[in-house]
Amino acid sequence: MKTQGVLVPIVTPFDADNKVDLQALTKLVESFIEQGVGGIVACGTTGEYYALDEDERQQVLACVKDAVKGRVTLIAGVNGLSTQEAIGRAHQAEALGYDGLMLATPAYSLPGQAEIVAHFRTVAQATKLPIVMYNFPARVGVEIGFEAVVELSKIPNIVGIKESSGNFSRALALIKAGLPGFEVICGCDDQAADFLFWGVRSWISGGANVFPGEQAAMINAALEGNWDEVKSLMSGMLPVIQAMESGDYNQKAKLGCRRHGIDAGPVRQPLLPLPDADAQDFSRLLNQYRR
Repeated sequence: MKTQGVLVPIVTPFDADNKVDLQALTKLVESFIEQGVGGIVACGTTGEYYALDEDERQQVLACVKDAVKGRVTLIAGVNGLSTQEAIGRAHQAEALGYDGLMLATPAYSLPGQAEIVAHFRTVAQATKLPIVMYNFPARVGVEIGFEAVVELSKIPNIVGIKESSGNFSRALALIKAGLPGFEVICGCDDQAADFLFWGVRSWISGGANVFPGEQAAMINAALEGNWDEVKSLMSGMLPVIQAMESGDYNQKAKLGCRRHGIDAGPVRQPLLPLPDADAQDFSRLLNQYRR
């Protein structure tokens, strides 16, 4: 599975009747590929996977698979509240022909480190697909500890970790550990330049729903060693990225899709739409962006 480049955990568009808008989803996939992304992640957190019923999940995964047409890497988010639920979702992605999986520690149950290792090992044993672990303690309440990552990296089809802890010292320790056959992937949009400087060339970015072409250009600039360009691109996007990271991330990711001429619609409860004033402020910030 190729992970170099920007991979977009794509939003799930909803129409005015709160139904999944597969036409808008197809248009987003096409727009992102045209702008140079290296992959699409379906049913991730930015895709509001937790708000989809099982039929809708199948529709979204199948729609993205059909839209991609093998042109870029295709990853399915397979998070579940239990290990068995994650395994079922992994098998669903396998059946649809996905290239790989992204999997976080189960939320709410607060497993210990030995239980986290057992969770990932059990899912890995149940699927032939490569797995990118997702470390986002702010979302799930626990971190995949450093030693747990080292242990899990020895499993052949656990191939990397999306590092979204926000602690770059931890990320750098993982990068410098040089774990064989294992990749550290940028999962903090506001730290992307730091990850790139230290040799990371893969970025799973919710912000790429807003800036797919610009973020792909950042990866290319890093590959060419053009750090002035990396800095320029990051500086331009940073106010918007910081606004997204400050709160209402999903709502702002969907608003940002309007840059591509596509209406991704509202978020689903438990999230609520941005108040009009906040939406207008974010739209003004987007309009101020200059490449």
